[in-house]
Amino acid sequence: MRSLSLYNLVLFFALSTMAQADTPTFGEKLARAAQDRTRHNVRYDGRYLSIAYPGGDVPADQGVCTDVVIRSYRSLGVDLQQLVHEDMIANFSAYPKIWDLSRPDSNIDHRRVPNLNTFFYPSGGQCHAKRQGGGFSGW
Repeated sequence: MRSLSLYNLVLFFALSTMAQADTPTFGEKLARAAQDRTRHNVRYDGRYLSIAYPGGDVPADQGVCTDVVIRSYRSLGVDLQQLVHEDMIANFSAYPKIWDLSRPDSNIDHRRVPNLNTFFYPSGGQCHAKRQGGGFSGW
């Protein structure tokens, strides 16, 4: 009887692991979404634009590097515009003062690399990226 229970337990864990392996993690989904963004024809345009809030975006055929990140998250149902804006309202003093702003601006704050770095690494940690041959590579 005991060996049958052990067999069932091993089978349960094996099937659980297989089921988990078939379900991509959020990070894997995000990586696929970012990879998909490379198939879009987008020209660099970093000018300031007034956009809707929440869920606002610059026109789909234009953007900057952060728009790849923003659009990748958004395709997974995560609105970085709203999350960054709300965090900046709650923690404005923690964000860089590069632009001489006295309050958050939902049109542009989420599109600025130093703001995203603060949002993703609030304790002041560094992004695990290093310069490599004209580009950046992670970890």
